[in-house]
Amino acid sequence: MADPVPDAAGPAGRATTADGVTAESTAAEAAEAATAEVSAAAEPAPTGEPEAAPAARTRPGWRGWRGRRPFWGGLLVLLGGVEILFTLRAPLPVVLHIGMQGLAGYLVPVVMMVCGVLILVNPTQRLFYSVLAVLSSLASWITSNLGGFLVGMIVGVLGACLTFGWLPDQPARRRRFRRKTPGPAQA
Repeated sequence: MADPVPDAAGPAGRATTADGVTAESTAAEAAEAATAEVSAAAEPAPTGEPEAAPAARTRPGWRGWRGRRPFWGGLLVLLGGVEILFTLRAPLPVVLHIGMQGLAGYLVPVVMMVCGVLILVNPTQRLFYSVLAVLSSLASWITSNLGGFLVGMIVGVLGACLTFGWLPDQPARRRRFRRKTPGPAQA
């Protein structure tokens, strides 16, 4: 069959073949044809090399994001707050109820979790968030089951100290290689 040639008289989708036969085409057929052309053009030409896995492409980006912020400090502060909150709500008969109960018991671990998230999201204010995280971790000793049975408090303080000591924009350390010293003279 001959290729259709668009009819100048009809914008309603009429096409005339080279034989002079007029064919009706719907908007759906035209859209399908356009989609097929676009999808055929979007497919990359085979190069013979296997394409990199999505995880291999995202790993350098993840490392770069993690390297520009106090990641481990923020994560430890967040996990310390989660642990204290879970031990506060633990259905164990061992749960201690020392100190203030109520709002302060729930507020302190929530403040720790918020500080952990803010350390990760906004590393420019890391000093303020780390001091606030240390204070709320130490306050959890009184308000939240001895600081989550000491575990959450210690993890929170450790994470806040890591955050406070983190410095941005430092060059990567070079590995030090020790020279192998010659052993005793072997005869």
